[in-house]
Amino acid sequence: MPTHFPKADILVIDDTPDNLNLLSAMLTEQGYKVRSVTKGSTGLRGAQVVPPDLILLDINMPEMNGYEVCQQLKASDRTHDIPVIFISALEDILDKVKAFSVGGVDYITKPFHLEEVLARIETHLTIRNLQKRLQEQNLQLQQEIRERRQAQEKFTKAFRSSPAPIAITTVADGRFVDVNPSFLRLSGYSCQEIIGHTAAELKLGIEPEIYNQAVAGLRETGTLVNQECEFRTKSGETRAVLICIELIELDGVECTLNIITDITERKRLENEFISLVSHELKTPLTSMMGALDILSAGQLGDLTDQGRRVLSIATTNAERLLRLINDILDLERMKSGKITMQKAKCNAAVLMIQATEVMQGMADQASVTLVTHPLPVDLWADGDRLLQTLTNLLSNAIKFSEPGGTVWLSAELKTGEAKVGNRDRRTVDAQSHEDAPPPSPSLLITVKDQGRGIPADKLQTIFERFQQVDASDSRQKGGTGLGLAICRNIVEQHDGKIWVESVPGEGSTFYVWLPAGS
Repeated sequence: MPTHFPKADILVIDDTPDNLNLLSAMLTEQGYKVRSVTKGSTGLRGAQVVPPDLILLDINMPEMNGYEVCQQLKASDRTHDIPVIFISALEDILDKVKAFSVGGVDYITKPFHLEEVLARIETHLTIRNLQKRLQEQNLQLQQEIRERRQAQEKFTKAFRSSPAPIAITTVADGRFVDVNPSFLRLSGYSCQEIIGHTAAELKLGIEPEIYNQAVAGLRETGTLVNQECEFRTKSGETRAVLICIELIELDGVECTLNIITDITERKRLENEFISLVSHELKTPLTSMMGALDILSAGQLGDLTDQGRRVLSIATTNAERLLRLINDILDLERMKSGKITMQKAKCNAAVLMIQATEVMQGMADQASVTLVTHPLPVDLWADGDRLLQTLTNLLSNAIKFSEPGGTVWLSAELKTGEAKVGNRDRRTVDAQSHEDAPPPSPSLLITVKDQGRGIPADKLQTIFERFQQVDASDSRQKGGTGLGLAICRNIVEQHDGKIWVESVPGEGSTFYVWLPAGS
């Protein structure tokens, strides 16, 4: 059978048994739980043990009258908030005033009407429930305020004492809202010189376009980790930094939290170490390659079959190591500006055909079909470096294709800027701006394969140094992990963009966007 919970718990204190029985029967019939006592002291003890939701209290009682009972109820924290309704035969206005003064919430004169008693009870129970709910909400609000204040205090302490430079800027216009002491030490500016200004106004060297693109990407990911860029101090010194950006809300304003790591010294030591090690390795390795060539030519005598296999393995690994060293040196020279693009007028179709011819042997060996759709478009570019980019991309596509697969190299002429990663970046619509000059044409080159594809979490890092989809690829495929980093550097030095789209298990498509024309 279903359980019926009482509407409320009511304590009735009256020394007249007839009144008790009448009120008890009436309230029980209406669904209330009723406790009845004839003495004030007994009622006080019962209220302390199990506080009721409401008390009906008579005034004229032996030993302790109703006024005294109510005063003791209100003096106790446990029973202070219980609503007390006086029911008495006393009709004098002074009796009523005293009842309210000791803490009563209502006064009903005897003989009472049952309907009136019920209406008063329901009214005060409703008021009491609303008071309880309000108290609970107030307690919850106070707790939330305390927690928020504690969180703000922790953030402020961490913000001020952090050894990492931190800045808060508005998303709308990129103005500095707050910076910590570490940021001031790095920049050389005072707080008054920075707050309210933008990075562009202070000439901090952070490219507005790159930063705005990073913030736009934040709306999809919520955070940006380790964006490398240059940072110019007040004295004009340029520092290499990594920026981590996160969207936050500050006093209702959308802002970015920018945490900066100064990697200038680390980059210098890294570049010196790579250059030193690469050069120190290249000389003995070149000598070793020569010795292996002499052995392979049989100038020092014939080798057994096992000897030739061992020699082949040694030659393959030596060639791979030499490629790695050359790629490291090439990339570092590009990044340091020691290699500049020798730009001249060249034709995209010629470069695409040359790249296909260079990689045809590798494709044949891998049983992969190369399909090229050259497009005769003039470019102002370093033809050798673009050829290097195309051969790198074709080499990757062939290596990760299954026998019998196909790799496509194609190009098309576009109007406007590149569409990178399914997101337009300032794409120009010539129809929408009649007075605007016609947008410059651009060339979009694609290299598409039917290989294993690239997982989504690798798409953003695949162009970094030594990044590969699988750690075993460098051994099984013979890659150095630097080819795509070199491609990106070459493309960016041509004011272009490179990106990849991929579906695991179906293949990848690499895109190279370049300004067209001479």
